[in-house]
Amino acid sequence: MGMAAFLGFARALRAAGVDASAERVHAFLRAVEVLRPGVRRDVYWAGRLTLCGDRDDLERYERVFAAYFGSGGAAEPARTAPPPRLGLVARDARSRPRTSSPDEDRAPPAATLASSAEVLRHRDVADLDAAERAQLHRLLAAFTLAGQARRTARRRPARRGDVDPHRTVRELLRHGGEPALLRRHARAERPRRVVLLVDVSGSMAPYADALLRFAHAAARGARTEVFTIGTRLTRVTRELSHRDPDRAMAEVAAAVPDWRGGTRLGELLREFLDRWGQRGMARGAVVLLLSDGWERDDPQLLGAQMRRLHRLAHQVIWANPRKARPGYAPLAAGMAAALPSVDAFVEGHSLAALERLAAVVRGHGERSGSCETSFRH
Repeated sequence: MGMAAFLGFARALRAAGVDASAERVHAFLRAVEVLRPGVRRDVYWAGRLTLCGDRDDLERYERVFAAYFGSGGAAEPARTAPPPRLGLVARDARSRPRTSSPDEDRAPPAATLASSAEVLRHRDVADLDAAERAQLHRLLAAFTLAGQARRTARRRPARRGDVDPHRTVRELLRHGGEPALLRRHARAERPRRVVLLVDVSGSMAPYADALLRFAHAAARGARTEVFTIGTRLTRVTRELSHRDPDRAMAEVAAAVPDWRGGTRLGELLREFLDRWGQRGMARGAVVLLLSDGWERDDPQLLGAQMRRLHRLAHQVIWANPRKARPGYAPLAAGMAAALPSVDAFVEGHSLAALERLAAVVRGHGERSGSCETSFRH
């Protein structure tokens, strides 16, 4: 798989919130090629020095690297300064032999680990064994999910924008009325609220744990709300606020009374809108439904509530793990009733699909028939 596996690592970093631009990824691939692609330490430093743009990226990088390449030997370089003559080492890499430590000799090659993680990214969550599921959990723990930026009424100082009369006048007074530079301001931006409705009914049992861990990573944001839906509606934002994913999952398991029950999507969506959504939680928000669309009650009720939701929300996204199956068509009555009020209908069966979903939520997901269908009015 070669360099394609390292591209998967870069995509995982983007899903974790690292601004790994195309230029940075190209620099990373060149650095890995010059150094030793099979040695975890070299791959670690090649990525850290090329893909991270600010201090906030470093913690995200550590989490993703440990999940992607394994923790052995990955965290140790982070506590030490980079080699003082790294540039010379890279320049002379082709001309003189390199020596490896015994730990590096015993560890699986980094390229092999990356290839394994890249295969895992595309596997259906329902088909994973215990070890693969544990690695998936580590990768999901590194996710971030922020809604699209929106302009607010608040203004902030800026180099370009409208003239700020108050600051300009104060600047004139400070200089005794002498001409001074015009002060400007612009509208501040903040991410839109993200609301996740996670189906925990019996038909979603193979995917519920992974989707709730995805929601846990999303709930680290200040403007995120999470609910479970099945036979009841349960708000689990507080339970998912725990930093440790396993403890958060235990709290959710204790709080949710309707695991693996039936599905009352229409009735519970109406309850959400009446109790929270209509009062402001859904207004201007990105609302994400994670469900296979099976509806036990009247699908017309679900269609009516989806129209209400669509009028309130900025964007309605439906992620269905069954969508990736060959020959899938949204023929279930609930899914068919909901689709006219859905802005984007995406897959949700694998880590790669959840990465694409996160990109759609941020507002720059790829538009393609295989992974996303749009229903814009």
